Amino acid sequence: MAANAFSQLKTYLDTQIIGQPELTQALLITILADGHLLVEGPPGLAKTRAVNALAKGIEGSFQRVQFTPDLLPADITGTDIYRQQTSEFVFEKGPLFHNLILADEINRAPAKVQSALLEAMAERQVTVGKNTYPLSDLFLVMATQNPLEQEGTYPLPEAQLDRFLLHLSIGYPGAEHELDILRLTRGEALNEQPAVMQKISQSDLFAARKAILGLYLAPPLEQYLVQLIIATREGAKLDAQLGSWIEFGASPRATIALDKCARAHAWLQGRDFVAPDDIQAVVHNVLRHRIILSYEAQADGITKDQVISRIVELVAVP
Repeated sequence: MAANAFSQLKTYLDTQIIGQPELTQALLITILADGHLLVEGPPGLAKTRAVNALAKGIEGSFQRVQFTPDLLPADITGTDIYRQQTSEFVFEKGPLFHNLILADEINRAPAKVQSALLEAMAERQVTVGKNTYPLSDLFLVMATQNPLEQEGTYPLPEAQLDRFLLHLSIGYPGAEHELDILRLTRGEALNEQPAVMQKISQSDLFAARKAILGLYLAPPLEQYLVQLIIATREGAKLDAQLGSWIEFGASPRATIALDKCARAHAWLQGRDFVAPDDIQAVVHNVLRHRIILSYEAQADGITKDQVISRIVELVAVP
């Protein structure tokens, strides 16, 4: 029942965010794997619309936060307000207490704001003064970055990047989708427009997460998954050139993320077991922000995607 509901949600998202199937797939994998998503792409690619559409299909509240250089931690966490009538300080919750958060242009916020967001993402709590407040069990942050403009930005520290389950890089849709986008913004119904969809309850979502953890992952595939991560650290053992491309490899958090995402991908495909294709389908988005290229690789114009593809080629599939 839950799988069918998520299949309907995927169909709905694909009609609302046209020409970006990878984005809609990543959103569903992220929420099923209980993580956070970092999306990098030019403006105008429906990143805000994507989270808004997801919020309409899942029981929960949505909040968009525009990150700017003058943003303060209290602007996202909330703050203590003095009530003159009662002579008491009362905590007013900030945007982070919603279920689905869009952190728009996250790299424009200063370090203190990024630190407050990091605590919320990693610990599912916020600290204001001497008090710590827990966040909802359903808590997803989708952050966006604009790769075209770097002036006035604060690069995310590696510790915060590692807290994102997936890092998705998207580009412009193809010409065949541009007309559909135009018609959708004019309010014209498209041929594949689905019927009104019932929202997925949070209890059904948590049940789906539990079912995903129960999917069968064969021991040889577990070894394959681990070897893909080890190859980012010991690439020279597989290929001398690969070893020269990577300065620092992925941490064990990448192993956990790859396992969760591969399971979610398999579940969305309607299977009760994980196949090699499931691991390979998510490995780029899992590792893209978790490896650091060497100066030699950057000087030669080697991209992280090329490095990950090379790892997939070299590590034998069981």
